[in-house]
Amino acid sequence: MKVGLDCANGSSWNIAKAVFDALGADTTVINAEPSGLNINLNAGSTHIEGLQKLVVEKGLDVGFAFDGDADRCLCVDEKGNVISGDHILYIYGRYMKERGKLVTNTVVTTIMSNFGLYKALDELGIDYAKTKVGDKYVYEYMQQSGARIGGEQSGHIIFSKYASTGDGILTSLKMMEVMLARKKPLSELAAPLHIYPQVLENVRVTDKATAQADPDVQAKVKEVAEKLGDTGRILVRESGTEPVLRVMVEAPEQETCQKYVDEVVEVIRAKGHIVG
Repeated sequence: MKVGLDCANGSSWNIAKAVFDALGADTTVINAEPSGLNINLNAGSTHIEGLQKLVVEKGLDVGFAFDGDADRCLCVDEKGNVISGDHILYIYGRYMKERGKLVTNTVVTTIMSNFGLYKALDELGIDYAKTKVGDKYVYEYMQQSGARIGGEQSGHIIFSKYASTGDGILTSLKMMEVMLARKKPLSELAAPLHIYPQVLENVRVTDKATAQADPDVQAKVKEVAEKLGDTGRILVRESGTEPVLRVMVEAPEQETCQKYVDEVVEVIRAKGHIVG
């Protein structure tokens, strides 16, 4: 199997290729020359376009992109499409369920996972939990509940049988396991998951708690949620580090997402919460 690896000029620069070579893969590696200054620089899972190009140009079967400390992994299928953390949760969660290995029948996500993931898990009869953003919250829930798989859209995936944190190389091996066991390319394994269009707007406000608690803002958010019904979702949350409200809508069409985000932001502006 022809595998591409993007090591982000970080901690996986040596071990990732060694692991895949030992397993018999035909391995091509990029961004594996760390200088101490070039970690994540236009490389790895946060700049995955280089790996996409490599996979397509060299006709590889799959690509895996790690971040600098290698606790994250995103994938590229044989067609050059990005396979996100949500795809990974879907693919491996389904694989575990089919083999009777999905303890508690639950996949643990964060509130930022795509609405399409929840629709796809519903179709498989798999339960899911939603935690706050951050892999530490995912693991806390897994530890309390006994769930075996959880993670984030960004590629922090936790397999609690083996580790208490994300491990990019482990995640890549798990994806290889499913491809080989099912004898299917990654594009086919990911195909049933429809990622919904998303619009996210960061709104700088004078006081994020006051803005979010505003009755008119809450009423508009509730109205949008009711209009979307089971075809999408709206999420308004406070930034953990800035005086910012994040307004996010997922829906079947991009235009619908933008329309509803604009409506909520306009109410926040009309009530005098926006800075400037």
